[in-house]
Amino acid sequence: MKKSRAMGILVLILAILAGMTWYAGTIISTVGVGENRNIKLGLDLAGGVSITYEAVEEKPSAEDMKDTVYKLQKRVEKYSTEASVYQEGSNRISIEIPGVSDANTILEEMGKPGSLEFQTSAGETILDGNDIKDAQPETYTDEQGRRQNVVSLTLTEEGTKKFAEATEANLGKQIPIVYDGETISSPNVQSVISDGNAQITGMESYEAADELASTIRIGSLSLELEELNSKVVGAQLGTSAMSSSLLAAAIGLAVVILFMIVMYRIQGFASGIALILYSALMVWALWIFDITLTLPGIAGIILSIGMAVDANVIIFARIQEEIAAGKAVGTAMKIGYDKALSAIVDGNVTTLIAAVVLGLRGSGPVKGFAYTLGIGIVLSMFTALVVTRWLMKCFYALGAKSEKLYGKKPERKTINFLGKRAVFFTVSIALIAAGFIGMGVHNANGNKVLNFSLDFVGGTSTTAEFSKEYSIAEIDKEIVPVIENLTGDKNVQTQKIKESNQIVIKTRSLNLEEREALNDTLAEKFGVDKETITSENISSTISSEMKSDAVWAVAIATICMLIYIWFRFKDIRFAGSAVLALVHDVLVVLAFYAVARVSVGNTFIACMLTIVGYSVNATIVIFDRIRENLPVLRDQNEENLLEVANKSITQTLSRSINTSLTTFVMVALLFVLGVNSVKEFALPLMVGIICGTYSSICITGALWYTFRVKFKKKEK
Repeated sequence: MKKSRAMGILVLILAILAGMTWYAGTIISTVGVGENRNIKLGLDLAGGVSITYEAVEEKPSAEDMKDTVYKLQKRVEKYSTEASVYQEGSNRISIEIPGVSDANTILEEMGKPGSLEFQTSAGETILDGNDIKDAQPETYTDEQGRRQNVVSLTLTEEGTKKFAEATEANLGKQIPIVYDGETISSPNVQSVISDGNAQITGMESYEAADELASTIRIGSLSLELEELNSKVVGAQLGTSAMSSSLLAAAIGLAVVILFMIVMYRIQGFASGIALILYSALMVWALWIFDITLTLPGIAGIILSIGMAVDANVIIFARIQEEIAAGKAVGTAMKIGYDKALSAIVDGNVTTLIAAVVLGLRGSGPVKGFAYTLGIGIVLSMFTALVVTRWLMKCFYALGAKSEKLYGKKPERKTINFLGKRAVFFTVSIALIAAGFIGMGVHNANGNKVLNFSLDFVGGTSTTAEFSKEYSIAEIDKEIVPVIENLTGDKNVQTQKIKESNQIVIKTRSLNLEEREALNDTLAEKFGVDKETITSENISSTISSEMKSDAVWAVAIATICMLIYIWFRFKDIRFAGSAVLALVHDVLVVLAFYAVARVSVGNTFIACMLTIVGYSVNATIVIFDRIRENLPVLRDQNEENLLEVANKSITQTLSRSINTSLTTFVMVALLFVLGVNSVKEFALPLMVGIICGTYSSICITGALWYTFRVKFKKKEK
């Protein structure tokens, strides 16, 4: 590349960087400010609308309440993936939607029994959600032996009469099915349907039929609801949570860039520029895709930053190896990128698979995590493989050709990690066992096996009118400690009601005597008029269906990752080892939750998902090096396989340590600078990063070797 061209490309990249960073700064400056803020924040960071409904039916069944809560949860996710729905008392349902302050539009839709409509081609409504009793996907074989996927509908008595008349009047015509203003299917009427059972045919797959059936069921609520009240609530964590998170991110990014420059010199400088561009692109993506940012979303961003650094570390280490082997700098750069590509692609693709599955199958915080992680992975690959590479080409063309600017990495003496595998396996088993033993002890003492917060088990919601307006910081400092001492609950959640002195206090379930004691305390210490205090039992914000969705999403993602690793490495033993290492890391962190009694709340799912992504990525890097070293062996006996595993782990040791260190710094700063809720979120993540580093160095290679020796196959 000529110097003039290199200078032109460099100026162009820096100009784009300056422009995008400046505009990203303007986007960030409006975060949490006003109704026209550029990035939506979740209820935990910015507040939103809280709406309470009451069932028209006097004594609704528990099953109908549960079904309605789940369907409303699916419906409000179109406003925000972070919206939550939970039951209050026996006949009330509360909805909390972040990032909005005008409830009128939402109120027009939420309380209706269903916004699902069957229409004629002229737009006339034939049936609505009230007329559908059930919808289920089915598969059958037709007369020609072809497999057909359909949605079978069961209508109510009134719906049966309406549909019989409509199908008779519209034979041969389409009847569009419209959900929330969008046509989701347009089946043709082939015959008069008078028995209350109908089928929607022409589904391209069972999955499509299942999705349509689910949409139809959600469109028909089990209960008719009426609005009881609506209010605008403040951020659960306060504005300080967002500002401290941004400060931690800025300091962390600066520390990471400095670390990369010290370790990799001019390459680190190039990666620093690319990381700044990555950060700006991430802010743009959150804005463009209208993603609601919450603590789980921040977890996804942190993981993707770690992966962006990881890609650069893998490349730079390869380049230093080639220089140490006697290659010229230009040649070393080309070879280094070529050799690093497979590890980067495989590591990112496996994590991207998880993000896609979690985004499609998950709900609530799982979706928020998946969206930010998925976008972050794509952007990190772009900045590492394209931006950093072009910057290094430009620097090289402009005269940066000395080996001293890149550094050498002579091959270090192989460390016998597998020689200590019995010790490592024993330590891992002991750590995991400690968790299960801790759970058993807690259960035997009458406590929950894990320290479940309100998000998982529900509790009591108390609303009180205070004599003055408190800030979130004042509530945390003055009110929360008093309530914690009184109730013995360390997971108290509070919310301010905007434009009033009301505060909502959510605690574990309180009996009548405890509620009276709380009311007396609020009156004595804070001058609250006891007549203004109201209390209700509330259900968990994470419903059993949401838990099930999360479990299924993780299970499917794990299977998909296993299949991908199997396909890429041509050996099930690689895939099996990767999944076992993943399970190991999750169980160790779960043990930490159990023993340390860290609160298990909304961020628990995001924390575990972060660890899953981190674990798989770290494992892939070592397996890629093993795959590269294996063909060199003439005789793949046990001794040689042991040497290959140890050599591969040793060769990737600097990557494992450096990537973990940079990611750990980002999370540690969140822990140091964050509010209490952020600390509870960051602490298990730090444990997960340490565990992931340990397992990638000490466990994964040992597992692969054990499987390779114990489960031999015929080598071609």
